[in-house]
Amino acid sequence: MLDARHRRWVIVLTSIGSFMAAIDTLVVSTAIPTIRGDLGASLPQLEWTVNAYNLTLAVLLVPAAVLGDRFGRARCYAIGIGLFAVASLGCALAGGAGVLIAMRAAQGAGGALVLTLGLALLTGAFPAERRGQAVGLYSAVTGIAVACGPLLGGLVVGGLDWHWIFWVNVPIGLLAVPLVLRYVPEVRVPDSTLDVPGVALLGGGCLALVWAMVRSTTEGWSSTEVVATSVLGVALLGAFVAWERRALRPLVPGALLARRGFIAGNVAAFLTLASLFSAVFFYGQLLQFAFGDSALEAGLRLMAWTGTFIVVAPIAGTLADRIGERPLLVAGLTIQAAAMLWFAGTVTAGGDYLDALGPFVIGGIGVSMAVPCGQSAVIAAVEDRDVGTASGINSTMRELGGVFGVSLTVAVFGAYGGYGSPAEFVDGFTPAIVTAAGLSFAGALAGLALPARRRADVPAVAVAA
Repeated sequence: MLDARHRRWVIVLTSIGSFMAAIDTLVVSTAIPTIRGDLGASLPQLEWTVNAYNLTLAVLLVPAAVLGDRFGRARCYAIGIGLFAVASLGCALAGGAGVLIAMRAAQGAGGALVLTLGLALLTGAFPAERRGQAVGLYSAVTGIAVACGPLLGGLVVGGLDWHWIFWVNVPIGLLAVPLVLRYVPEVRVPDSTLDVPGVALLGGGCLALVWAMVRSTTEGWSSTEVVATSVLGVALLGAFVAWERRALRPLVPGALLARRGFIAGNVAAFLTLASLFSAVFFYGQLLQFAFGDSALEAGLRLMAWTGTFIVVAPIAGTLADRIGERPLLVAGLTIQAAAMLWFAGTVTAGGDYLDALGPFVIGGIGVSMAVPCGQSAVIAAVEDRDVGTASGINSTMRELGGVFGVSLTVAVFGAYGGYGSPAEFVDGFTPAIVTAAGLSFAGALAGLALPARRRADVPAVAVAA
């Protein structure tokens, strides 16, 4: 077991990686209007600046764990940080939307290594009786990143320019790599195997479906390209399910699919993040484009929404230990859906922040109740030996949910509105947020399928994971 000095280094270095990867999910949201104007990006290109990161992150989470086990977790974690830093440099230097999208995809690949292996390294460095405290600190850093992402984006864009939201990752990443290699102990699991066909089928199917939704904005749902890629996506995902049933070491073990809580929890988590990421994509744009806020003002005002995660999520997690996840998950997603419908029914071009404050706070409370309960419901549904696999699958489902939600609501936005004027933006924003509310309500219905029981005791590290 490591001494106290090395444990402190492990906490610091894994938290740094978590902060970098988590904050980049949200920091771009505040800069989207500026990026659109500076690079002349179209609506589909703006969508891909978000989804390229989330899609590669989602598909590579489970493979990243296997690569770390096979070649060394510390080494692969350092490679992930280095890749993230180099990709951030590419984003900062991007002179066009295409380059920015490609570099965001590379960031997602680095983020998958960082997020998956960071937690594994952290839990392995501490004895069981101290892991809860260590993971609690790690999770707090991630929560702060989520809450402060839009604000940091606003500060950078307002004071400098949007390129600096990526520049800041470069020195941090390059400094962290040698420290990881020096102070973080190496761990290997030589018999780990990667289900390459499963990864390829899952990634290809998800990419095809997302591509179809993105292209529907400009080509229409009835176009040959959109129909063909939709059919291809469904076929590839169907082949993925068939392959997983016969694979010797499948990405998704068949025994888990027989557990109601595992299935319902993952479906609810998918829809929760689909609704949440849709709001992330549009809320900052609304404040700037329709309400006339600066990037800094938008980032600061979004804290009324994102700040609820720091306050409410820990309380919801503790309360779930007493009454179970189902009532909190269902209530939280219903509250978020109601807040979104409230916002969609009252928003107008040229409105002010008071019009958004109520929906922000109420919706933030709702989703902050739902997110930790969805995660813990999945972990509670499996045996201790399957906690790692279940956690990885849940993380993948959450990220894919975010990709799906943004793709769907952007397609709806493009069908009804655009960026021609604040009024045109609101014309698209309203049905897009109604769609996001529908996703949230569907998640609440999925939550009703969770077992109506109190959660069994599981290790603190498993819940945090």
